[in-house]
Amino acid sequence: MVTQWQERKQVGEAHEARVATALCARGWTVQRCGQGTYAPSIQRALARTASALRYFPDLIAARDGELITIDAKDRMPSTHTDRYAISSATLAAGLLFTATHAPTPLYYVFGDLKVLTPAEIQHYTTHTRRHRSGAWVMVTTHQAHPFSDVFGAIANRAA
Repeated sequence: MVTQWQERKQVGEAHEARVATALCARGWTVQRCGQGTYAPSIQRALARTASALRYFPDLIAARDGELITIDAKDRMPSTHTDRYAISSATLAAGLLFTATHAPTPLYYVFGDLKVLTPAEIQHYTTHTRRHRSGAWVMVTTHQAHPFSDVFGAIANRAA
């Protein structure tokens, strides 16, 4: 029997692979990292904690001496409102990660390959109405940046 977690994990891994491929096409060297690379027993233990390690980025990439981290977020845009829903815990961990690992940026890459940083999401949602539970923040998809604007155009390869 396939669990909801396994289904989400498969979707997430496919999105991570798509993001990694898109970065490689732009000349970035990409490596998986974070919870998806841990042994199953560690993943299960992390799932039962509030540790920020649960929210460690999915990918790390470098190009021409520049280092970045990516948290791939698929299934995030609302199909009815043109907004991304980001969990408050994810946002808090992203802000903490950014502060701790500065100047290395963290980018959220959504299923439509649009990009925002945790700081942008915090800024755009500071004066908005929060989800009733407080567990989610919503940011309009129109405020996200196109993938190529952030990570560069597809690299021309010599024939």
